[in-house]
Amino acid sequence: MSISLRPVTESEWSGWMTVEEEAFGAAVPPHREKLFRGTTEFDRSLGAFEGDLLVGVTSVDSLTMTVPGGPIPVGGVTAVGVLPSHRRRGILSSLMTRQLADVRERGEAVTALYASEAAIYGRFGYGRAADSMFFTIPTSGTAFVKNAPVDPALRLRVVKPNEARSVFEKIFETVRGDRPGLYERTPARWDVVLSDHEADQRGAGPLRAVVVEDDDGPRGYATFRTKQSFTDHDVPDGEVRLRELFGLDPAAYALLWRHLLDRDLMSHVKASYRPSDDPLIHLLAEPRRLNAGWLDDLWIRLVDVERALAARRYSAPVDVVIEVEDTVCPWNARRWRLSADTSGARCTPTEDPADLTLPVTVLGAAYLGGRPLAAPQAAGALRESRPGAVRELSTAMSWDPAPWGGLMF
Repeated sequence: MSISLRPVTESEWSGWMTVEEEAFGAAVPPHREKLFRGTTEFDRSLGAFEGDLLVGVTSVDSLTMTVPGGPIPVGGVTAVGVLPSHRRRGILSSLMTRQLADVRERGEAVTALYASEAAIYGRFGYGRAADSMFFTIPTSGTAFVKNAPVDPALRLRVVKPNEARSVFEKIFETVRGDRPGLYERTPARWDVVLSDHEADQRGAGPLRAVVVEDDDGPRGYATFRTKQSFTDHDVPDGEVRLRELFGLDPAAYALLWRHLLDRDLMSHVKASYRPSDDPLIHLLAEPRRLNAGWLDDLWIRLVDVERALAARRYSAPVDVVIEVEDTVCPWNARRWRLSADTSGARCTPTEDPADLTLPVTVLGAAYLGGRPLAAPQAAGALRESRPGAVRELSTAMSWDPAPWGGLMF
C-alpha cells in the first residue's frame, strides 16, 4: 500500500506510542507517557500512514532558543521513529523532508534536535552544533584551585524540589539568555525536569535539591539524587547523580559543586550533559579527576539560510559570499552575501563569485558559535575560493560561552 502523510490526532495516541516503543526498543512508563503527551503539539506532528496503520511519526516542539545575540523561534524536532517492519522504504526521508517544508512555511528559520543515532541526521542537513561532557568524579582529591571564588555572604539551603520550583524557574530564566542552545521551559517542560517517579530514580533515591542564596535572594541551585552503598568492608561507597546545576555568578557556582563533592558517605559524583566549557574544569586543582567524556548535544539545521544568518549576531565584522549546498531544501542552494558587524547582520542572495562553498550541515554546525570552520576545511568538507574567507567567517561566527542545550526535548 502507498504511504500518506498527515498530522497525528489525539485519538491516535496509542498508535503513536506503539511506533515509539517499537522504534526505540523500550517500553515507555505510564508517567513518562503522560509527560510526553503534555509537551506534544499535535498540530505540529506528522504521521506516515499505510491505510489506517500509523507506521512512522515525527513532531516539532515550538521553542524559543538562545542563539548568539538573543532568542529566536526554533523548531525542536522530536519523537522521530518508524516501525521496524517498515524500514528501508523511504518513510523517514519523506517525514523529514515534509517536516522541513512545514517548518519553513510556519516561518521558523532553524530547527534543532537530539540525535538517537549520530549517523542519521546529516542526511537531512543537520550539523553537530554543540557538545556535552560527562564526569565521574571521585570525591577524594577534589580540592579547588587556591583562587577559587568565595563569597562569605552565601549560604546553602536544602529544599524540596517541587516546593522550590519557582526559584529554579527564576534562576534558569536568568541563565538561559547568555548561553546559545538553552531554550525557554514551559510548565509542561518543568514537569519533565522535576519528575520523580520510581522509574526516574533508576535505583537511586528521590530527587534532592539545594539552593545557594544571600540576603538578596537565590543565586543558584542544584538538583540531584544520591544512591547509598557500602563496600564489603563497610566503607562508604555512595554516588551522587547530578541532574542540574546553575549558578548566577562564579562564587555561587563553586559553592554548589563544593556541596556535591563534600556530601557525607558519597565516594563519587556522576554528572551527565554538562557544557563542554563547564567552569568546573578550571575549578579543580587536579582536572584529571573529572574523568571526563565527550558526546554530541544539539544538532542544528538552517531551514532558511537567509533569515537564519541574519537573525544572529557576530563576534567580528564579516563580508563574505557563501555558496550553500543543500539538496533537501533547494531554496537554500545558492550564493549568499553575509555582511555583518557587532551590531547586526544582513544576508542576501547574490550572483557574485563565491568566497567559500560549504554544505548546509557545516553551516548548521557553526551556527551556535561553537564549531570553528578550520577543522571541516581540513577534512575537505568545505572549499575556499578567496584566501582568508574561511578564517574571516569562522571568527565572526564564534561565540562565548559554548553552545549547550542542557535538556533533551
